[in-house]
Amino acid sequence: MAKTNEQMNYTEFLESKKHLLGNFGFEPNYFPSMAFDFQKAIIERSVLKGRMAIFADTGLGKTLIQLSIAKNIVNHTNKRVLILTPLAVGFQFINEAEKIGIEDVYQTIKGELNGKIIICNYERLHYLDSNDFIGCILDESSILKNFDGKIKNHINAFIKKMPYRFLSTATPSPNDFIELGTSSEALGYMGYMDMLTKFFKNNQNSVDSNNRNIGEKFYLKPHAEKDFFAWVNQWSMMVKMPSDIGFSNDLYELPNLVVNKHIVENQSLIDINGQIQMFTPIAKSMTEVRYEQKQTELKRCEKAVELASDKTSVYWCNTNQESAYLKDLDKEALEIIGSMSIDKKEDILINFANGNIERIITKAKMTGMGLNWQHCNHSVFFPTWSYEQYYQAIRRFWRFGQKNDVIIDMVLSDGQTRVTEALEQKTKKAIELYDNLTKSVNQSFVNNVKEFNKQIIKPKF
Repeated sequence: MAKTNEQMNYTEFLESKKHLLGNFGFEPNYFPSMAFDFQKAIIERSVLKGRMAIFADTGLGKTLIQLSIAKNIVNHTNKRVLILTPLAVGFQFINEAEKIGIEDVYQTIKGELNGKIIICNYERLHYLDSNDFIGCILDESSILKNFDGKIKNHINAFIKKMPYRFLSTATPSPNDFIELGTSSEALGYMGYMDMLTKFFKNNQNSVDSNNRNIGEKFYLKPHAEKDFFAWVNQWSMMVKMPSDIGFSNDLYELPNLVVNKHIVENQSLIDINGQIQMFTPIAKSMTEVRYEQKQTELKRCEKAVELASDKTSVYWCNTNQESAYLKDLDKEALEIIGSMSIDKKEDILINFANGNIERIITKAKMTGMGLNWQHCNHSVFFPTWSYEQYYQAIRRFWRFGQKNDVIIDMVLSDGQTRVTEALEQKTKKAIELYDNLTKSVNQSFVNNVKEFNKQIIKPKF
């Protein structure tokens, strides 16, 4: 049978499936006049790359950088670019665009396309068609892990065929290198499973004499660490301070961060199994920690309200019952709950950001990313095992542009010490991840792939 134009041979099919490193962009054509030198360097590298992850810390101007990348693509192609944002972050992009002089930026609510640069919440993506865009930028892309599989798969499928793709977040999770694999795959580079095979080993039924990998399903092969971080740096930038990429830190000195721990005594002597103990034991497992939290919900909420009294502040809670207690104890605070409409949540968050609301009650997994709250320098935080939620919640206030010292009052029970120990350990791992990525920034990585060149023997049947 003669081969038609629509057909391709098997070799061409395999070539089309390869995850390749390389540049897919173009020479930049626009830099905002107000951009700092380090921001211009990030914009230039990103536009040249065409598909890139920008791991820039909070307050380094990711909004300006993302808008500038979008403007470059629009100038180059005269086609639309989509910027996806967390809840209530879209208005910050609109304000920033006006500030730096980028026109034709529109925030869509029901799928309207009234501009070349379209801003849309992740939750509203279903109103849009990927064929209307030449590129997509995911703001706070780390938030993807908080969505269920349906939304996450929709986002990945939506951007998969776009020529220009960018991910932006302050924190690739320090205890989850696997997240870097999903970022790579979303950008069209090495796939998630390919990355696991090349750089990681399965930790099940194995013993690590150094206890480095307890609780982790996969761990980074010790001999592959250098290549792994060099590979990540081929398609990403990690920047915590301008000096990480060779620029001055003079304008980026943060105020002091003061973290106070307030211990609430758990007076119940009944353990999770209903047995009476002589003293309150330290919670060890996740189940025990949740039981401990439940026993002390009201007391921790009373302490939280005492600490936030007469302040502009945010209560970061974890359960609906904690949220209800806080609302009952602090009549002036407004509560954000999951069952609210998107419009209602956005209205509360925007009014808090504008200083019209003194205190809000929310959860880090709902509103802990992307929002700029430098007008507030106090928060009460109920800790969990999640380092990322802790880091992101704190960085809503403690970020470049904050004029005052930031006070974080952490409220926990006397049996929750394992939670704070876990957060401290994950903080060290975050520093390790950052150090490894910045040290590897100038290293090259070659993905050696063995080509199959043997004759294929077909079965005679």
